[in-house]
Amino acid sequence: MPFARLATATTPTCHIGLGLAAVGRPGYINLGRDQDLPAERTVDALRERTHELLDAAYAQGVRYFDAARSYGRSEEFLADWLNTRPGLDDIVVGSKWGYTYTADWSTDAETHEVKDHTLATYERQRAESDALLGDRLDLYQIHSVTPDSPALTDKELHAKLAEAAARGLTIGFSTSGPAQADAIRAALAVTVDGEPLFRTVQSTYNALEISAAPALAEAHDAGLTVIVKEGMANGRLAGPHAPDVLKEIAEVTGLGCDAVALAVILRQPWAGVVLSGAATTTQLASNLHAAVVDLDDDQLTRLATLVEEPHLYWERRGQLPWH
Repeated sequence: MPFARLATATTPTCHIGLGLAAVGRPGYINLGRDQDLPAERTVDALRERTHELLDAAYAQGVRYFDAARSYGRSEEFLADWLNTRPGLDDIVVGSKWGYTYTADWSTDAETHEVKDHTLATYERQRAESDALLGDRLDLYQIHSVTPDSPALTDKELHAKLAEAAARGLTIGFSTSGPAQADAIRAALAVTVDGEPLFRTVQSTYNALEISAAPALAEAHDAGLTVIVKEGMANGRLAGPHAPDVLKEIAEVTGLGCDAVALAVILRQPWAGVVLSGAATTTQLASNLHAAVVDLDDDQLTRLATLVEEPHLYWERRGQLPWH
């Protein structure tokens, strides 16, 4: 397991990773991107921003970096950065397949990405990821598995994924939607020749959406590394958008709402890596303060009042515009 590299890290931020969804393409659903990114979101401008973030993250102890085929040119930007650092052997690189980026570097495309979990898509995107990242890729995840995903039942796909695992690639999956727990439990039951196929799970969990927690604990107990995404709820828990309770607690701690929101996740015993989706180095530095936030029982009780019903949370997420 490549995540064993993180076990020897001593920095408090080693359990915070950097996700590249917000900077690998000009359009995304995070709130506040109009202010976070350059007015001219050219390929070169976002490549430069991505490299700034990667440099800052590594310098501050971050050791997991997360991309996807559908995150525009995120794999390309990450590969460019890695190619200038051939001796960097203490990091873990993950990517995902299953969505195809279709916006053609536009922020107002009718469709930004298309989901397809078939074997043909896996083989095509595996070749694309390999061409960019080669043997620097440690983890390859099925992107946004839901209970009805054919990836959960396709035996031929499972065999191909097991072949990749036998050659040293760690195989994982991510989840989304109100039925994340069901998808996680279904994936835990997938085996090839009697052995579990998946070694990692990446799911949405934050102060507003906690429904996957019991299943993530089960995954952790089964030996999977749990990666948490969307800890900031696509910006709903940051800065001016944060609920009053979160703002009040952040003020007491002297740190940002984002640090408090991520600290709630870091304290979960099953959370192996919690992703920052920062789009600026200032945001990243603020996110990383989560590692030193100390919340008392009263503060945690107050934060627990923010939890939303899963279907309402995901309905609201689905209404966020692409900026």
